[in-house]
Amino acid sequence: EVQLVESGGGLVQTGGSLRLSCVVSGFRFDKGAIGWFRQAPGKEREGVSCISNSDGSTWYADSVQGRFTISSDNAKNTVYLQMNSLEPEDTAVYYCGIPTWFTALVGPSKEYDDWGQGTQVTVSS
Repeated sequence: EVQLVESGGGLVQTGGSLRLSCVVSGFRFDKGAIGWFRQAPGKEREGVSCISNSDGSTWYADSVQGRFTISSDNAKNTVYLQMNSLEPEDTAVYYCGIPTWFTALVGPSKEYDDWGQGTQVTVSS
C-alpha cells in the first residue's frame, strides 16, 4: 500500500519561509517521480513542483519559480519543498503525490495515482 505523509505547514508572514516534507512508503521511490500540488479555497488545483527520483530532473510552476526548491533524499524516501519569499497567494493546502507521468519539459500530469492528506500553509499579509 502506497502512503504519503506531508508535514511542515503552518502560519508565516509575507516574505517568510517554510519547508514541507513528504515521506513516502510502499513505492519504488528511486524509480518514480513525486510532485507537490496545492488547493486554495475557490481555486483550481495547481501543480507546484515535481522531481524525478531516478534522474533528479525537476519542474516548477511559473508562479513559484525562483522561490521554491524541491529536493529528495532517496535514503529517507522523503521529498522536500523549500518555500522562500512566501506571498499571501501561496496560501493553500499543499499535497504531495505520485503523478501518473512526469517529464521535466512539460511537468507532471494533472492526474495523480496517490497523494497524502495535505498540510495547510497560510501566509499572512
